[in-house]
Amino acid sequence: MIKNKIKTWDEAAILASQLQARGGRVVFTNGCFDLIHAGHVQYLEQAKALGDVLIVGLNSDASVRGLKGNTRPLVNEEERAMVLAALESVDAVLIFPQETPLELIRKLRPDVLVKGGDWKVEQIVGADIVLADGGMVKSLPFREGISTTELLRRAAILAKEEEK
Repeated sequence: MIKNKIKTWDEAAILASQLQARGGRVVFTNGCFDLIHAGHVQYLEQAKALGDVLIVGLNSDASVRGLKGNTRPLVNEEERAMVLAALESVDAVLIFPQETPLELIRKLRPDVLVKGGDWKVEQIVGADIVLADGGMVKSLPFREGISTTELLRRAAILAKEEEK
């Protein structure tokens, strides 16, 4: 089942267009999802509630390194895709190698585009495309105090404590 949710761009585009032809709403979001935590789970559930199918674009390992530096990602793209695909709220996961998901959004033409609360709607890549198609763009709130960066900071503190 999990492997069936990990799709190619073409497979996801077919899924999206077939659903839209039946009047369904396709929701798209993207991210690195390096260490999946409760904030991600809540965010993805909120995103799914905005439509019928949630497609998640996952930054490739090279893309994550370009965005976050050479020490990231901690978890490789295949494993990140598997964890995302295991979530009930996620219907499809596809990996993209670019820095942004713009090309993927152009291909999928989602009805709803979603990002986390640190993004203003006008800053969300692909918002212009979705809005021009009559779709909706949303910035969903984050759970305060939960982030991959915060988890890494806490882990570093614990590691230092254990060294003593």
